[in-house]
Amino acid sequence: MGTATVAARGDDINDYPTNARVEYVFGCMKANGETRQTIDQCSCSIDVLASLLPYDRYITAETVLSMSQVRGNLGGQFRSSEQANSALNDLRRAQAEAEVRCF
Repeated sequence: MGTATVAARGDDINDYPTNARVEYVFGCMKANGETRQTIDQCSCSIDVLASLLPYDRYITAETVLSMSQVRGNLGGQFRSSEQANSALNDLRRAQAEAEVRCF
């Protein structure tokens, strides 16, 4: 799935559940400071991310991030899989765009 395809699908399917948005904002605030301005920036960031990346692709990338930290063969499969790397790259591109727009 190319980047343009991901962006087009993300615009059509803004289906991130509220709890996923809240978890993202909490994590973002933990990493960037817990101020009123950071709430706005982190909220903007998840909105941008959701507009660029379908929720199922976001979940895939988050799973890859989590599982790639597991030691041994299981973690290795998540670190070296082409599909896992593709999902992770899509997430990183969306996060970079959110950074530019919101921070």
